[in-house]
Amino acid sequence: MSTLDHTLIATPPAPVAPVVLPATPAVSPARAAFRQFMKSPSGVAGAVLLILLVAMTLVGPWIYTIDPLEIVGLPFTPPSADAWLGTDYLGRDVLAGLVHGGRATLTVGAVAALITIAIGVTVGALAGFFGGWIDSLLVKIAEFFQVLPPLLFAMVLVTLFGPKLTTITLAIGAVSWTSAARLTRAEFMRLRDLDFIKASRAAGAGNLHLILRVVLPNALPPIIVSATLAIGVAILFEGGLSFLGLGDPNTMSWGLMIGQNRNYVLDAWWAVTFPGAAIFLSVLAISLVGDGVNDAVNPRLRRR
Repeated sequence: MSTLDHTLIATPPAPVAPVVLPATPAVSPARAAFRQFMKSPSGVAGAVLLILLVAMTLVGPWIYTIDPLEIVGLPFTPPSADAWLGTDYLGRDVLAGLVHGGRATLTVGAVAALITIAIGVTVGALAGFFGGWIDSLLVKIAEFFQVLPPLLFAMVLVTLFGPKLTTITLAIGAVSWTSAARLTRAEFMRLRDLDFIKASRAAGAGNLHLILRVVLPNALPPIIVSATLAIGVAILFEGGLSFLGLGDPNTMSWGLMIGQNRNYVLDAWWAVTFPGAAIFLSVLAISLVGDGVNDAVNPRLRRR
């Protein structure tokens, strides 16, 4: 055997260094949801429109300082340089009503939606998690509220306790929680018998810990979407109550502007059209944001 052949046989092959791929940083669920939301054109458009409306209600009163309840001119003055959006049946500035009244309308929508979700999630979580007689009792209560016409029930509550902004907000929240309760109950019933819930229970977790720390976080995505859409429903409720003459006369809101000027729509269309357009744009923006949130929290869409 030649020296060259002996060398080839005796020398082991050089070890090949393993290829180390760069570690991919883990993406938090919130960041992943935000990225998915930004891929939704309708959601982004709704968010931009909603931000503009909220900014108008927050910053507008500092810029346009006219009191919305003050009479500044003759009634039914059409839009002009003196009153950019005209005046209503009393001679109040319509633009001032839009700027100042938006804060009350959006606040009622947000707070009433929080009350709706708080009641609905509490009732639905208890019913779906425990089942049995607790579920039967809470379902009967929810069915009782569901049978009553929500707007009529809200009208009764506002009439009994007075047409104040606080009363209107509480009344809207008290009659609108059944949808959130049904959704939460269905999610809790789906999740309560899964393996990770059983493992947490076997580890010694109590019912309160399981409800708040284990089941509820996994049931949040559809609840968040429901909460988003509940704001738009509450805004429409406030507009409907004000249209029927049950708005707070001491606090300007978009619904109150429509309700007080509804009989003069043919004489001063601007006094009804502009606040109506503001409500329409607000509900549209919230609905678009709700669609974007639904896309963002939907795992199937997130994997695309």
